[in-house]
Amino acid sequence: MKLVNKVKVKNALGLHTRPAAAIVKLLQLRKSSVLFTYKDETINARSIMSILMLAAKRNSLITVTVEGEDAEVTMANIVRAFDEEFGEK
Repeated sequence: MKLVNKVKVKNALGLHTRPAAAIVKLLQLRKSSVLFTYKDETINARSIMSILMLAAKRNSLITVTVEGEDAEVTMANIVRAFDEEFGEK
């Protein structure tokens, strides 16, 4: 199963180290492959360095592509994490 969704970066500092680490941790127990696309760059969301290199600022829209057997749960978790600003509210 393949799912594609857009999420908005709500964090004041954008996708910095703490949210990047939270994303990687969230994906540790998931089997699906997860890609983030921002501007013209697509990265593997399991890599902190790749997420940081996107340099996505506040209010950026990121396209999330999740593919695999647990895609629905994985996508729901990612969307929720972005909505909750990775606990930084």
